[in-house]
Parts: sequence; C-alpha cells; structure tokens
Amino acid sequence: MKIGIIGAGYIGGTLARHWVKLGHEVVIANSRGPETLKQVAAETGAKAGTPADAVKGAEVVVVTIPQKAVRDLPKDLFANVPKEVVVIDTGNYYPIRDGALSEIDNGMVESEWVAKLIGRPVIKVFNNIYSKSLLEKGVPKGTPGRVALPVAGDSPEAKAKVLQLVEALGFDAIDAGGIADSWRQQPGTPVYTHDFDEAHVKKALAEADRAQIPSYRQQANEGLKQYFASQSKS
Repeated sequence: MKIGIIGAGYIGGTLARHWVKLGHEVVIANSRGPETLKQVAAETGAKAGTPADAVKGAEVVVVTIPQKAVRDLPKDLFANVPKEVVVIDTGNYYPIRDGALSEIDNGMVESEWVAKLIGRPVIKVFNNIYSKSLLEKGVPKGTPGRVALPVAGDSPEAKAKVLQLVEALGFDAIDAGGIADSWRQQPGTPVYTHDFDEAHVKKALAEADRAQIPSYRQQANEGLKQYFASQSKS
C-alpha cells in the first residue's frame, strides 16, 4: 500500500525504513521541504515529498511530529483525502518541548486534541515505544517475550488495518479501546516506554489512573528535561 509519513524524526524514519522493506510505497515529508530529506530518503528507501505529497493517494497517513507542530500543519491538508484513509497519531505532549497547551492541560486526551485540529479521527499507536526498540525488537509472532503495542481508536475498520501493520512489524498488537481511552498510553503512564509483552501491556493499561495524568505528565516532562540537560553537556 502507499503510506504517507509526516515527520522525519526517529519514529517516522524508523517506520519508513521498516515499511519500505516490507514492500510498501512510502512518502516521507516534513515542514522544511523535500530537499532537506535527501539523507533520510537515501537511508530508508522512502520518497521525499511535501505533506500534500504524503497524503495524496495514501491508504495510511502517519502524523509523527511534536505535539505543538500539529497546529502548523496546512489547514486543508486532509480536505481531499477520502474518509476511509487511516490517520495514525504517534505524538506525545511534553510541556517542556511543546509549551503549554491549555486544552490538554485542562483534561483533553492528547489524540483527541490532534483529531480536533486536523479534522480527522486518528488511531493512536507507536507513541509509547522508543525508536531504537521499534527498529530492533520486532520478532516473529509467537516468539516468547514479543513486545506488544497498544492501539487505540474508534473506527473498527481503521483499527483492524493498523493492528495488521503493527503485527507485520514484529510486535503484538493490543486493542486498547477507543481514542478516549488513549490517555492510558500517554507519557508517564505505566505502559509508556517499557517494552512489555502482551500480558504486561494489558496489565499496565488497566493500572493507569486518570486522576494521575498530571503527575504522569510531570514525571515524563522531568525525564525529558534531564535528557535535554545531558545532551547540552555532551
């Protein structure tokens, strides 16, 4: 199938690499233009394009950019994209990087905010795994300890397609409920960045406490703050 990826960071680049190897046609785009993606295209085998190129004719579109950058996507990006096209959101909200986003701070689920801004329903997946794990830890189905990934969304058809994509990448795909339930896989939650197997993913999702979202977010934000500090010293 044709897959469009908007965002050429670690997750976007890793997905492009995997999907090209699996035989999909992949177009990758960013906000700075195709000419800035020559190296990514060469390394992954994806075609470099604009966001409009990425969504044109695609069966699946992945939005994998910093949360704040969703506001800067072209307002008409999905205007002529058929309703059956699946849109995946891999994003995470970190105030230290994204600034304060009042609607999310006031309780809106992160992916509901993304869906509202782009005017399309989304499927939430690939947000709770490090790119290195996504690159290296895919294994055949049935392998003991196979890493599982939660997939949240409201459309059964769209979710079924994404569940198949996750399985093809070498991960157990777990139906994590509707998009309103996707707070259970947001930064700082028990399932976030732990590379759990299926049983432990289901347990972690169940253990998430919505009342703890502010503390989950604060914990994740502090972790990113420390990472930024370590990078600036190196």
